[in-house]
Amino acid sequence: MAVAKVILIKNRKKRLEQGHPWVFRSEIERVDGEVAPGDLVEIADHLGRYLATGYINPKSQITVRVVSYEPIEAMDRAFFTERFRSCLHHRRRFVQETNYGRMVYGEADFLPGLVVDRFGDVLVVQILSAGMEACRDAIVQALVEVFEPVGIYERSDVSVRELEGLEQRKGVLYGEVPSLVEIRENGLLMTVDIEHGQKTGYFFDQRENRAAIAPLMTGWGVRSGIRLEEREDESGEKRLVPVNANGKTVTFPYWDGATVLECFSHTGSFTLHACKYGAKKVTCLDISEHAIETARHNVRLNGFEDRVEFVVADAFEYLRLQVRGLEERRLRAAGGGGKVDTSKPLPSEGRTWDVVILDPPAFAKSRSAVKSALRGYKDINLHALKLINEGGYLVTASCSYHVRPDQFLETIREAAYDAGKILRLIDYRGAGKDHPRILGVDEGDYLKFAIFEVRSRQR
Repeated sequence: MAVAKVILIKNRKKRLEQGHPWVFRSEIERVDGEVAPGDLVEIADHLGRYLATGYINPKSQITVRVVSYEPIEAMDRAFFTERFRSCLHHRRRFVQETNYGRMVYGEADFLPGLVVDRFGDVLVVQILSAGMEACRDAIVQALVEVFEPVGIYERSDVSVRELEGLEQRKGVLYGEVPSLVEIRENGLLMTVDIEHGQKTGYFFDQRENRAAIAPLMTGWGVRSGIRLEEREDESGEKRLVPVNANGKTVTFPYWDGATVLECFSHTGSFTLHACKYGAKKVTCLDISEHAIETARHNVRLNGFEDRVEFVVADAFEYLRLQVRGLEERRLRAAGGGGKVDTSKPLPSEGRTWDVVILDPPAFAKSRSAVKSALRGYKDINLHALKLINEGGYLVTASCSYHVRPDQFLETIREAAYDAGKILRLIDYRGAGKDHPRILGVDEGDYLKFAIFEVRSRQR
């Protein structure tokens, strides 16, 4: 069967030649041959020179998605088996925990429109395009052959499918799949709801970033006047023990740990890592009761109950209330004049933390939402900065790919200026190694993750 050919217009940007895997409708001069959604087509320049092979969907603005830079006859089981083995080889080379993580990452794994996450013996699949939808059976067969799962669950319940002319779908594709699965990340146990959780149930893209907070979690005891002193134990052996300002031995094992606030906690993953790395006390906050119950379960699973408090609240409002309470306390401490009614009891708000972690969901779902998103990022970061103890740390992230890295960092800088803070950038990262990126595909540069040391401009 002859493969149809897509001829591109002459005056276009050479994005395809530079590695970008999408061909937009506006870039196409004509299509030679009959095509249906999901059919393979050859892509050629205006002179007819072969450039790549992809699958077509005339209903979509992204009309062709590239799957190969040499001619192929079919996207069958053998094709997907070879591609999945390549995906697994990459993960085994660069990722320690290959039983858990993103195994297939769409365009970056040369399989546009397909996402596969691995939760031990269970795979969760998102089929996002007409081309992959046409290969559904071959995909499942190849996944079974390469990964040998006990079950495969589909979470194609996302609106992007509708842009492809497809209905949203969800359910078991193969074998037996429990609603809740247990995973291990950086030595921590977590329960994930793959049926009702966000997207595929868990965000593996922050795995390395969650481990990056380890250096922030200890080294805080000196602020409480605690020092290490050599003393004899009951056996007469000398050893270093923590001692407070009154000379008494400190028995609390996490005396050197940070106080931490995690906003938008979802499953509590940053909370768990903070506890693992030695945090003294963590406030775990999310607006969703279901998310907090999941986080509570995960905290209990790892034995961290004594160090975590849970708050169900809107993060924006919670941060504002804490700042308002803090400002009122400072006014009272400074005399306040007539600005504060001192007959009222002190507000319960006004807390501060050594480390504040902000990992919100995407604020910008489209380019038109970027300005509003930047206002949101500035708001939460501005208020968070006011609640961080001197010399503490802001851990902040954005997963809105419409917000460019330079825009995100500039927004944080503006928030710091308004808060009267000087920020020192300690670490800047993107998604983990199981989320590779094709150079030149800006859509893959969606995750921005930064750690800042926070100091006051004036004290």
